[in-house]
Amino acid sequence: MDEQLRTILIIIVSVSIFGLLVFVYVKNTIRNKINKLVEDEKKKKLK
Repeated sequence: MDEQLRTILIIIVSVSIFGLLVFVYVKNTIRNKINKLVEDEKKKKLK
């Protein structure tokens, strides 16, 4: 039973870390796209 529990915990921790990395990557990508759109809109208004 201890071996099963250890395996399950390793899987849960691995999936959690992978999910966190994906979340951070997607968040940064979306933030960069939004900032670029805002910058483009500001340039259009100044013209």
